[in-house]
Amino acid sequence: MPNIKIFSGSSHQDLSQKIADRLGLELGKVVTKKFSNQETCVEIGESVRGEDVYIVQSGCGEINDNLMELLIMINACKIASASRVTAVIPCFPYARQDKKDKSRAPISAKLVANMLSVAGADHIITMDLHASQIQGFFDIPVDNLYAEPAVLKWIRENISEWRNCTIVSPDAGGAKRVTSIADRLNVDFALIHKERKKANEVDRMVLVGDVKDRVAILVDDMADTCGTICHAADKLLSAGAT
Repeated sequence: MPNIKIFSGSSHQDLSQKIADRLGLELGKVVTKKFSNQETCVEIGESVRGEDVYIVQSGCGEINDNLMELLIMINACKIASASRVTAVIPCFPYARQDKKDKSRAPISAKLVANMLSVAGADHIITMDLHASQIQGFFDIPVDNLYAEPAVLKWIRENISEWRNCTIVSPDAGGAKRVTSIADRLNVDFALIHKERKKANEVDRMVLVGDVKDRVAILVDDMADTCGTICHAADKLLSAGAT
C-alpha cells in the first residue's frame, strides 16, 4: 500500500500491531515518554512528508493521558507535512457527555471533537459511538463503524439456543441497538427501565417485555462499574430467564 503509515499510541499497542499485520505493513517508529513533570512527549521517528498517516489510539485506561498523547501525535504529523492524518479511535473519549442533561453541564464530547480538529485531524474512524449525533460535532469526515455483525456472528456460534432468546437492553437508551439485533436474529427484545438518583448508582429497575423460560442476552454499549449489567442480570433471573 503506497504512502500509508500507521502509528500506534500507547493505549492499545496489540490492536495497532494486529491492524498493521492484517494490512501487511510495519508500524511506524514513534517514541512516547513523559517528562518528570508528567508532560507527554512524542517523537515521530521517520519521515511522514506527503504520507497518508493513521494514528491508532483508544480512549480507554488512562483516558486523559491517552487523549493528550493522541492530540500531540496528530499535531506532530501535521506539522511534519503529512498529507492527511486519520485518527482511529475505537473507544471515543468523553462520548457519554454528549448533551446537556442538566443545567450548567458541559458537552465534553463536542469539546473533544473541537480539540481533534484543531490538532489537525482530517478524518476520524471510531466504533459504536455512544450517540450517533457525535458525528455532527465534527466538520471533518467521521466513520462510525458498527460491531453488530461481529455480535450477531458470536451469538449464532456460541449460544446454542439463540433462536429462543430475548435480546435485552439494560436501559431505555439502548432500545434502538437491541431492536436492530433482535430484528436481524428474528427474535424478541425487552428493555429495562432504570431510575438513577446519582451517577453510577441505580435506584430502581423495571423490566418491559417477557423473558420467562428464555435465554436473555444483555447488550450494552458502555460498561463503567458494571453495576447496571449486574442489577439487570439479577432482574432477569428473578423474572424467570434461564
